Amino acid sequence: MKLVKITILLCLCFFSCNNKNKVENKSDINKIALEFPERPNILWLVTEDMGPYIPPFGDTTVATPNLSRLANEGIVYPNLYSTSGVCAPSRAAIATGMYPSSIGANHMRVNSYTKERGLPPYEAVPPSEVKMISEWMRRAGYYCTNNYKTDYQFREPVTAWDENSPYAHWRNRDKNQPFFSVINFTETHESGLFEPYGFREIETRLYHAGDKKYKWKNFGEHHANNRMTEEDTPIHLPKDTKFNIPPYLPDTEKTRRDMWKLYNNIAEMDKQVGAVLKQLEDDGLLENTIIFFYGDHGGPLPREKRLIYDSGLNTPMIIRFPNKIQAGTKDDQLISFVDFAPTLLSLINEEPKPYMQGQAFLGPYKTKERNYIHAAADRFDAETDVIRAVRDKQFKYIRNYRPDQGYYLPIEYRERIPTMQELLRLKNEGQLNEHQMQWFRERKPKEELFDCSVDPFELNNLANNPEYQAKLKELSAEMDKWLEAIGDNPDLPEGDLIKKLWNGSDTQPKTSAPTIITKNGKVTINCDTEGASIGYRISSNQGKTSKVWQIYQEPFELPLNAKLEVQCHRIGFKPSKILELLRRDLE
Repeated sequence: MKLVKITILLCLCFFSCNNKNKVENKSDINKIALEFPERPNILWLVTEDMGPYIPPFGDTTVATPNLSRLANEGIVYPNLYSTSGVCAPSRAAIATGMYPSSIGANHMRVNSYTKERGLPPYEAVPPSEVKMISEWMRRAGYYCTNNYKTDYQFREPVTAWDENSPYAHWRNRDKNQPFFSVINFTETHESGLFEPYGFREIETRLYHAGDKKYKWKNFGEHHANNRMTEEDTPIHLPKDTKFNIPPYLPDTEKTRRDMWKLYNNIAEMDKQVGAVLKQLEDDGLLENTIIFFYGDHGGPLPREKRLIYDSGLNTPMIIRFPNKIQAGTKDDQLISFVDFAPTLLSLINEEPKPYMQGQAFLGPYKTKERNYIHAAADRFDAETDVIRAVRDKQFKYIRNYRPDQGYYLPIEYRERIPTMQELLRLKNEGQLNEHQMQWFRERKPKEELFDCSVDPFELNNLANNPEYQAKLKELSAEMDKWLEAIGDNPDLPEGDLIKKLWNGSDTQPKTSAPTIITKNGKVTINCDTEGASIGYRISSNQGKTSKVWQIYQEPFELPLNAKLEVQCHRIGFKPSKILELLRRDLE
């Protein structure tokens, strides 16, 4: 197999998990030559609603042997931050390399709770040149699979994935084709704290390696509601475990039970991760694959998910390189979700696209480490706020655009969590302490500043402290610079945002139909919509239709008696109707 040496600038400000790997000179930046295939396989293991609750990040409440092994054989990144404290906007950033508030993906969600507000459902509309990162990977020759969550704030084009289903797997690719596979783990989702408690039946698929014959219990029912009974749910740690309750939550029996659920869910997710890693190892691909593990934002508990405190944004990341390069080390650099797309391209020796707002943190196109990460919070379901944040390695600056509105939003979905119900009960009874009551203030300060090194829960606002005015001005100026750079107008009403996305129209724009011509026996396909992806698939004369949509990139030959299906789709637009033609129709 052809190998290539990829020089990756790795900041050696690492802490080793064992003494033999300890980096002595913590101030040096050295060039590390990584030798692996020219087109390495890349595997993303993505869990939901995940704060740093695992041993590699200092929390030993529950054992996670598979993630701990991954950390021991890889690099730990403690400073990864999502662009939002909730999944869909953050996944939009991952998929495009652009900030959600720059493409209309900032409201949670764009296709729900709009009718109640007198608005139409819509989709994020990035610039015409934007493609999903998976499509760029496919264009580079990768077999790309997603198993199975999407939630990008736009409908993914048929060109986005080779496979996109609960059975999608790298094992279905052509022999020796490099792959980019995303495996999503949903056990740690916020809904896993609801009562009645039990694991999701669909997650048992992860133990069956993409076997399409496998059917989980109550197959076909809604995934989030199709759960095991608590009696049938494995117990991975004692229910009377002593938990470290965050100071913003009350220490009650219901809270402790939710903490038990949280860690029990993490332990099950770890077991599922182990099953996937074993499949990779059994296939002899472990040392040809770069493995990422991370969460789609911070934790699931009240005052974590949806907020832009670190508890809602910070999520653990582990990267394992082939042959355990830099095993057992830690990289403290700041990383944002918008950095994933350019980094993926960099790792396969492709230059990041000019439109991408993130930067590569690995590979030959690695740039200087970032000084700040940025985040936004807007509508969540039926409730709206407007908040922006910027953070450096030590300080977090928050700007509240609705200071006359309280922090707490009465989101029905969140209020299904027993701990949330406890908070509301104790609030009404006047039994919450000062820290727990902060979330329920009737007003917010216009600006907040926290020293996260000594105040990790962000409870002591320093914005009015004279000693910190220089830092306040620095981060405020950085926020203004960022907002202007990405074209984010926080005060723009959602209705006006939709008008802007639709170029002043009252209806969602539609991708033009494809035009198809034949010349010299070859098929040429065009689309008048700028930036539209063109997908096609061919049915053989035996009537067999390919399930995989190919990306049209150049003219191709169409076999005799074959049927051609074509669809054009620009992200954020409605896709064209699927055009079906027989070869004889083109002659």
